[in-house]
Amino acid sequence: MRTHQLVQSWLEDQLAAGQLAVGDRLPGERTVAEQLGISRASAREGIRVLEAMGIVRAGVGSGPGAGTVITANPGAALGSALRLHMATSHLPIGDIVQTRLLLETWAAAHADAAAPAMSDAAALLDAMDASAHDEKEFLRLDALFHVALAEAAGNVLIGAMMSSLRESIEGYTLRLTRTLPDWTATSKRLRTEHRSIHDAILNDDGALAAKIVASHIEGFYDEAGF
Repeated sequence: MRTHQLVQSWLEDQLAAGQLAVGDRLPGERTVAEQLGISRASAREGIRVLEAMGIVRAGVGSGPGAGTVITANPGAALGSALRLHMATSHLPIGDIVQTRLLLETWAAAHADAAAPAMSDAAALLDAMDASAHDEKEFLRLDALFHVALAEAAGNVLIGAMMSSLRESIEGYTLRLTRTLPDWTATSKRLRTEHRSIHDAILNDDGALAAKIVASHIEGFYDEAGF
């Protein structure tokens, strides 16, 4: 078993036994090394891998913010992995579109109109109106809007997957906009569809919201020539 797997297994055991919890600080590298019978350098390496996975966050300096704290960010590692696979072209775009349809139509169908994330989504609609001519900013806000809908559905894992996926394809989506015949017309259509999705959720019509989301996603890729 590799060093980082030893450290990960140890942390899993500590969490399962209630010895540690999210928000707690990890023991120092020396203590971890002694408990696992490995070198301090190996313990440090294992903790750094956990940090890259979004399981812990390393603080610097001294004081209340110092030390390595256990966090809950399942999207961190997934986002990094997806970005790398996008860069190596190991994720076919058709598969990405299908995954988006699966996740985002489910999220729209199950979004709770009373969820706090729906207020965030409403604010993002206004922000997109103000940034309609800035393609990069518009797409950033667009991604946040769709993630907000996933959060409103109340499934933490779906939300993390959505956030990671949208983050990983941000650069590719921006490149796609350069192939659009008329960005002004496209952004206007997207904003209209966003508001229709939002309204359908507020009216507790998840089936309609999911239908609009599917057309919304497919329409963008069709218009971009995919």
